[in-house]
Amino acid sequence: MDDKILNEDELGNLRRSHYSFQISKLNINEEIVIMGWISSKRDHGNVLFVQLRDQFGEMQIVVKKKEVSAELFGTLKNLKEHSSIGIRGKVVKQKNSSDQFEVIPNEIKILSVSHKPSPFLTQAISSIGIDTRLDLRALDLRRNHLQLVFKIRNTILNSIREYFTTNYFIEVNTPKMIATATEGGAALFPIFYYDREAFLAQSPQLYKEQLTMAFESVFEIAPIFRAEPSRTNRHLSEAISIDAEKAYVDYRDMMNHLEKLIHYIIKTVNDKNAEDLKNLGIELPKISYDFPRITYTDLVKKLQANHKFIRWGDDISPKIIKDIFGEEFFFIIDWPSSTKPFYVKSITNNNFDEDKPQDENKQLSESFDLMFGGLELSSGSTRINNKNLLLENMKKKGLNYKAFDYHLRVFDYAVPPHAGFGLGLERLVMTLLKLENIRDAAFYPRDIDRLTP
Repeated sequence: MDDKILNEDELGNLRRSHYSFQISKLNINEEIVIMGWISSKRDHGNVLFVQLRDQFGEMQIVVKKKEVSAELFGTLKNLKEHSSIGIRGKVVKQKNSSDQFEVIPNEIKILSVSHKPSPFLTQAISSIGIDTRLDLRALDLRRNHLQLVFKIRNTILNSIREYFTTNYFIEVNTPKMIATATEGGAALFPIFYYDREAFLAQSPQLYKEQLTMAFESVFEIAPIFRAEPSRTNRHLSEAISIDAEKAYVDYRDMMNHLEKLIHYIIKTVNDKNAEDLKNLGIELPKISYDFPRITYTDLVKKLQANHKFIRWGDDISPKIIKDIFGEEFFFIIDWPSSTKPFYVKSITNNNFDEDKPQDENKQLSESFDLMFGGLELSSGSTRINNKNLLLENMKKKGLNYKAFDYHLRVFDYAVPPHAGFGLGLERLVMTLLKLENIRDAAFYPRDIDRLTP
């Protein structure tokens, strides 16, 4: 049968009465209406077995030639996978099974016809290259593997909100079109904002700091934009950042919050997505309650035993760090101030360590990175809440402090001591679910080479 004669029906008054997961709870011969797309078909001549998929799973539809019109049977026989149909029918037990059910239709509406065969299977982890999959991302997201990934991702997001809400944080929303570079770096996307230049936000940093004045404890889950020309499997140009900021604490308090948050996420996913994890064939990381903490200086000393080229003050390659810690969560703390943004507080003389060179004591900051193996997941710090110190830091880093007047003027009204962190959602999902490429943790990833779909 030619695709051209396949007629698509109007939805009309037909509405779904049940989802796939509800079928096993119904009475035998109860009439229902189900809808979804065809994931697979088996043709046994006079009988068609159709697997219909909705957002919760699959249902088996048994279509017998003698029980429907010849035209409709022929049409269903020729429908390609991914076509959408609506069915009114009755629930029966599958033959040779006491706990499996199927639907016998008495009315079928063909709602949308697929005109091309899919370039990849929906059931398996695809061997097709990721760029081919991303070109048809909506179709790619129908694959079982990614359905499970994004189902768990949804649980992760819900658990994050639950954790912060339980701990008295207020969810906020900050501007994504900004006047100045938050981090003071070059990795910016400039945009036209009416008659002047603006930028896409690298982070909500300065706004969430200000909001601690009004609400003390705030968090945001929103996109950030980094114009980093990276072609690795762990970088995105647009990512979802989980940001938290809290007044009257320092960086050690926020490390404790971050550690508890990771524990809460893992426990929640294990509780709510046990079957999904089993189907993915993975186990979430087994973690101790206290994540190891190593100072930047001690880490450099350890690394210098096998990597003579490393110098104090350098940024450190994640691949080298992984050699020491393997696959586990850990904090690197007390980074050199030179590697951190202008708003990060330096360690005071009260933290003086006689075993460290004098110049190192002067340059250290109250900061941390949360790592998993060789992947940085989060960065945080105690923030400077003194205007003069902020100005001094801006000058040291060569920033035009006048461009930050909108932020600095707030500090004339006693900004409380505060600290916070940002956690990358896609990197967290990639880590927990052992994904090879961070692009499979984003619905429509953006990178240096991809602006569509």
